[in-house]
Amino acid sequence: MPAAALATPEEDPAEALPLPTLPVIRDGCLGDAPSLRALELRSFPGNHMSLRQFRFHLRSPRAHLLVAEVDGALVGSATVLVRANSRRARLYSIMVDPAARGLGLGRSLLARAEQVARQAGARQLYLEVRQDNAAAIAMYERLGYRRIGQEAAYYDDGADAWRYAREL
Repeated sequence: MPAAALATPEEDPAEALPLPTLPVIRDGCLGDAPSLRALELRSFPGNHMSLRQFRFHLRSPRAHLLVAEVDGALVGSATVLVRANSRRARLYSIMVDPAARGLGLGRSLLARAEQVARQAGARQLYLEVRQDNAAAIAMYERLGYRRIGQEAAYYDDGADAWRYAREL
């Protein structure tokens, strides 16, 4: 069908459906700190970073804070910590707004975090995850992370954590 003859939304109801907006994953900046803090409060029951801590990570040469935006709204983030001359990097935090879960943002953020870790010279990425976070555990295992340990009473509320790692 020629472009001039395309159906209008009035003629074809499917044409009226909004197209999904793809997330933009970018490096975080200091101006993101308040939105990151608000996102963390919505995303996790405890162990919240302060605004000051977010600003510290955003300024630190050893922290890479990535943010995911959809239509200009911050809906996810990942923080990767690296050390000079280390072959390991740590996924310090990954969070997705509860309203945006199930859309693959966590997987996209993790893939970008792995890329950042590789570019910093790491050959392994490790992380901790709450033992009761079945969705995150399933994602990590599906993507090749293996359980390497346990941390008792790791979180503020006394919850235990699994430690996972993946070769990059």
